[in-house]
Amino acid sequence: MSDSTPHNPPFRAEHIGSLVRPAKLVDARRAFEAGRLDAPSLRAIEDDAIREVIKLQEDVGLEVVTDGEFRRSSYSDSFTVQGIKGISIEMTDANGFKADAKAGHRMARRIPRVVSKLEWAGPQNAEDFKFLNSVTKKVGKITLPGPAYVHYRAGRENISKQVYPDIDNFWSDLVTAYHKEMKSLRDAGCTYLQIDETSLVKLGDPRVRELLKERGDDWQDLLKLYIDACNAVAEGAPEGMTIGIHICRSQDKSWQADIGYDPIADALFNQMEIDTYFLEYDNPRSGTFDPLRFVPKGKMVVLGLLGSRTAELESVELLKRRIDEAAKLVDIDQLALSPHCGFSTGIFMSKEDSIQLEKAKLARMIEVTRQVWSN
Repeated sequence: MSDSTPHNPPFRAEHIGSLVRPAKLVDARRAFEAGRLDAPSLRAIEDDAIREVIKLQEDVGLEVVTDGEFRRSSYSDSFTVQGIKGISIEMTDANGFKADAKAGHRMARRIPRVVSKLEWAGPQNAEDFKFLNSVTKKVGKITLPGPAYVHYRAGRENISKQVYPDIDNFWSDLVTAYHKEMKSLRDAGCTYLQIDETSLVKLGDPRVRELLKERGDDWQDLLKLYIDACNAVAEGAPEGMTIGIHICRSQDKSWQADIGYDPIADALFNQMEIDTYFLEYDNPRSGTFDPLRFVPKGKMVVLGLLGSRTAELESVELLKRRIDEAAKLVDIDQLALSPHCGFSTGIFMSKEDSIQLEKAKLARMIEVTRQVWSN
């Protein structure tokens, strides 16, 4: 189909971030949280598990690897929660799962509250990246949660007006914290950063728009605001660091972003100053490929066509057919392939019997990309 050379990065075959944690790692985290295991012992177990999962990625043929997010409890722990001073987390649903007519069945909701001036809390991921880099010769990629996370979840009412009477200063301090974290990563040798932006695609969902309207926000205003924030973060990328953005709709299919990319596509591809997009396209909730018609020349779209939480292994024929469909709207040289999301968003979502399926899916991804983009 194409005789072009694979990009480096992004690569033709990409992995999004989290991988299935082995049982010994899950057990160790539970023991640590219960006070039965100390931090050095937990880290040693994490180190061993990361070595194994890097080997898994290398064995299937990936040119870019992650540490599987094995040191995190969830994607936002990597920076938003611990990495920025001035934010506290409030659980609004103390009883866990709760029926909600507007939001569906959902877990206890974590609301970040801005209670004091936002400041970078010091390097959060640099040491983790150094370890990743030390045990592979492949390109290491690390992920950070997107900058819209705090504002989207908190809303203006949870951002102290005493601390930030001018909301522009909130955004300025938040972006500064990102720039400092990115510099610490680059100093540690990181050249490839993925931003996980979970808010943007939700803005197209009618349920979300109604909830935002109730709190006084217009979704179109937020779309511009959040794209501006992403641009401000990307503008501060250190020299030699490539940034891609994962437009994530959550793996909780009951209540988040039950709509395609259509409402945000033009702004996403033409106003956002990031050149690589990781898009989820593994099921009907994601909509059609039609929004790809807005992708300008020079930008890359990594198609998340393999379901990371589904038991079926996608066939070569299915994946090639879907790539062909997307290539009718954007040049095939601007496309790549990935799972739709990470294989294990939270540490306790892992099931060890999924590791072989995970490996098979990553291998299938490599198989397909070699057929589609081989010289």
